[in-house]
Amino acid sequence: MLTAMTVLIALVCILLMGAVLVQNPKGGGVDATFGGGATNQMFGAAKSTDFIEKATWYLAAALFILCIITTLMVGGSGGAEAIDFPSQQ
Repeated sequence: MLTAMTVLIALVCILLMGAVLVQNPKGGGVDATFGGGATNQMFGAAKSTDFIEKATWYLAAALFILCIITTLMVGGSGGAEAIDFPSQQ
């Protein structure tokens, strides 16, 4: 189960990187290079930007939640409690 969560986190990270690279608030950039102009013709510039921005926020929230869930699944296997400090004499 932990492996599946790790793969899911990696997939969300890759999608999030793509969403961040595609969006450009000033107009131009990578969005136009990979066919952003066709998307603007189909949905209009505002709808395309809204979709990419919403997708970025949803992917960021999904990454945050998946990381929290994975941390809870791993449990308390680390941290300061697990370190055995030698006693000072």
